Amino acid sequence: MPTDPPAPMGLDLSRSHRGLLTERIARQLELDIRSGDIRAGSKLPSERELAAQFGASRNVVREVLRRLEAQHLIEVAPGRGSFVREQSSVQARSYDALYRAGRPTVRQLIEARVSLEVEIVGLAAERATEAHLATMRAANDVLLRATDVVGKSYADIDFHDAVAQASGNPVLRIMLSSISGMMFEMMLRSHSDPSIGEPGVAHHPEILEAIVARDAVLARERMREHLMLGLRTYGRDLDLSVDVMARQHIETLLSQSKGRG
Repeated sequence: MPTDPPAPMGLDLSRSHRGLLTERIARQLELDIRSGDIRAGSKLPSERELAAQFGASRNVVREVLRRLEAQHLIEVAPGRGSFVREQSSVQARSYDALYRAGRPTVRQLIEARVSLEVEIVGLAAERATEAHLATMRAANDVLLRATDVVGKSYADIDFHDAVAQASGNPVLRIMLSSISGMMFEMMLRSHSDPSIGEPGVAHHPEILEAIVARDAVLARERMREHLMLGLRTYGRDLDLSVDVMARQHIETLLSQSKGRG
């Protein structure tokens, strides 16, 4: 019988499982709320009931509820429970929701990132301040120290956001932020596959080195190479929608980590 591939060296399986479970539950509840399957004004099940429904601990459920509250999707009333908030048209059809309605593939997301981030990094090489460079170094250090796939993925997002901030162009930074949810889902895939994650992370110090050297041409070349790695390594996942790829991969990772737990 086929066996699961080994976990990447240094991966904290227990922490990774909790993080992945949090992502899966939060994604499902967010989808149910935004689609109207859970109506505005509805009271969510209790923490105990949600924990039983999703096979998760109450600590995981609390983290999910905190995230939904931060997204203004629910309101937590102490002693009464969690209630779905009325969604304005702007909130209900955020840029992320608009993108996902078109069912973009992984390939299309990579193409969009190349177009956007190659220009961003060139501007960052020309405009980054010492404070910007310190933020990039800190994000890269967190990424290198992270031991679970969710932590690595959040740190990866932070690094790319720091580069966008250093570009000095708030429009470009907001544009990148608008696809950060889908980027995060790709990064979960990348950081759990050594053939993708390890070569990809190695590019971050090289990109940072080019920015520090104020070499915009080299910075663009290195960012392009970093992003194009996915086109060479994602295989059949390239032409799946980002949502389908993420859902399948999260379930695979949860199955693997549960089996090793």
